[in-house]
Amino acid sequence: MLNRRAFLAGGLALAASPLRTPARAQPADPSVAAQAFIDAYPQAIVGYANGDLVFASGARVALDDGRDKDFDRRLENADPQDMLHDPYPWGAADDPPARNFDPGRYRCDPLFRALYGESRDAVAAQLETVTWLANTRPSPLPVHRAFDVPARVARISAKLEALGEAFLPYLAEPAGSFNWRVIAGTDRLSAHSFAVAIDINVNFADYWRWAGGGPDPSEYRNRIPPEIVAAFETEDFIWGGRWYHYDTMHFEYRPELRTYADLSGR
Repeated sequence: MLNRRAFLAGGLALAASPLRTPARAQPADPSVAAQAFIDAYPQAIVGYANGDLVFASGARVALDDGRDKDFDRRLENADPQDMLHDPYPWGAADDPPARNFDPGRYRCDPLFRALYGESRDAVAAQLETVTWLANTRPSPLPVHRAFDVPARVARISAKLEALGEAFLPYLAEPAGSFNWRVIAGTDRLSAHSFAVAIDINVNFADYWRWAGGGPDPSEYRNRIPPEIVAAFETEDFIWGGRWYHYDTMHFEYRPELRTYADLSGR
């Protein structure tokens, strides 16, 4: 179990190399995966036909592009089925992530564009501003209005404020939400491009690229208390601290990971 005292006293660095890949990391079942997306994004994804997720807008996105993929290929060219390859470990985690275990880090760009908007302007037209830490350290956070995301963020904020003064330094002055940009070192759009991700205070963040790691980080680091993670996860926001390629300030709305877990038992 990750030690709570280490979380709150200023950091944790654990060797990642001896850990094994979780046995449940495997290709998602297609029919279950399709239903998971339909359940996760109601009114937007309305069906599954001829191998495609069918959107109310008329858009279609192939669930499986038919390519054999290793870790790098899934990361660079994910289809929706790939997004469910690594089961997200909701709740307490006993160990740092195993090598290349990055649940939720695979993202299918056509799916995100169909859900949230094809361009910066299209996403920007659908933003709603939530006052983050409204009663203690107010900051405006623009988020996408789809799928009740603003209400979810407001509830997360209220839960975090209720944790008490000791937690506020991690949360005040958030590093951002909406920012149409690519992920550092890649040509892939960040989840921030679609206004469904929040970075909390960068002064308490650990990020594998900042730690001097190449494509294979040498150690896992985290300073974010588990109570903060739990508040986000109750609203189906995943945490970048669950990734082998860790990004501990990052939280991202990914309800399909929850619905797939519920439907599949993974």
